[in-house]
This record gives sequence, structure tokens and C-alpha cells, in this order.
Amino acid sequence: QVQLVESGGGLVQAGGSLRLSCAASGSIFSINAMGWYRQAPGKERELVAAISSGGSTNYADSVKGRFTISRDNAKNTGYLQMNSLKPSDTAVYYCNADLKMTISWRTEEYNYWGQGTQVTVSS
Repeated sequence: QVQLVESGGGLVQAGGSLRLSCAASGSIFSINAMGWYRQAPGKERELVAAISSGGSTNYADSVKGRFTISRDNAKNTGYLQMNSLKPSDTAVYYCNADLKMTISWRTEEYNYWGQGTQVTVSS
């Protein structure tokens, strides 16, 4: 079964740091683009950071200079390093990725979401 598994969330004090991981498992060929989203209660889910297959990155204005997205293609894993965390960063963080799978000698691509991991930043 193909899936994205997230880890690394937790409770941290303001100014602290966390590193989230997103590992793709199952019979996949590779990961194309991937990104991290977050959603606070009562708020819209928003894109935090994204990275292309070639390593190009984009960040939400609210996290620029504090968060870093990266990937390890050999491990089929993506990361989100979060530094200088603020209480406003508190949310459930979701990994999203376009996964390529080989089916009958053909490669098809589907979008997947991770289960979400809670990040709570205290004042």
C-alpha cells in the first residue's frame, strides 16, 4: 500500500525548533513535487512550503527565513525544519506529495496526503 507517513510533531516553547519528516512507503517509483500544509482550528488549510523534484522551493511569507523544506530522494522522504517557532505556527501539519508508481510497465502519478501531525507552540 502506498502512503505518506508523517512524524516529528510535538509541543515546543516559542523560539524553539522542530523537524517534521514525511516518508513515502510502498511500491513507488519516485516523488515528484511535495509540500507541507498546515491547518489551525477554524482556519483554511494553507501551503507552508513546497519543493519541486529539482529542488526549487517556495515558502509562505509567514515562515520565510524560519522554515526550510528539503528532501532525500534516495530515502523517499521530505523534511520541514522549523526554527524560531511562534504560537501562531500552532496547527496540524500535513505532508502532500505527487507519487509516481509503475503499473504494468507504465508510470502513473497520484497525489497523496499524510495523516497530519500536531505542532503546538506555547508562549
